[in-house]
Amino acid sequence: MLASQEGERLSVGDIVAVLQDRAFALLVVLLGLPNCLPMPPPIPLVCGLLLLLVAVQITAGMAAPWLPKKILNASIARATVEKAVTRAVPLLQRLERWSQPRMSVFDSALGMRGMGVTLLALSLALIVAPPFFGQIPLGLAISLIGLGLVERDGIVVLIGLVFGGIGVGISIGFVYTLFASIMSALAWASGYIPGLAHLMN
Repeated sequence: MLASQEGERLSVGDIVAVLQDRAFALLVVLLGLPNCLPMPPPIPLVCGLLLLLVAVQITAGMAAPWLPKKILNASIARATVEKAVTRAVPLLQRLERWSQPRMSVFDSALGMRGMGVTLLALSLALIVAPPFFGQIPLGLAISLIGLGLVERDGIVVLIGLVFGGIGVGISIGFVYTLFASIMSALAWASGYIPGLAHLMN
């Protein structure tokens, strides 16, 4: 699908255009795939922000995704997308052959809204994930949840939720450690910079 697009960069609009009627679920998979491998910033941040927008729309019960023109015109290097997809897709293809419709609770309108809330949490965790490797469990979780929604397979969705719990835990730990380090640095500096301790209190 994406191979038919010309140029060295792929816009978000190009990517969304090939999703057709499977838009929401495939868009979720697509936003998860690049994060299944170590990727440099700002790829996890961009994917997280886009997923946040998609998750809000799923939670609101929208029938099809809407993206602002500015986001649709944003682009990613074709080589980066192809590298991520080429290395990650074979695993998802094997899972797809094993997958089948089951546990239809996730396929209901209420279930989809619940998935929207879940994806909202995963998108926030992806935005603050540790660079390069911290986003991998979240990428797997998002891709599996999207694939489970495509195939209407609740088991795959549940497996994705397990990876999501791990990823969210890693992101929370990273943010806490970063915050604690900053506060420790400020506390240390307050002993050497006159007036800083007063500002902190």
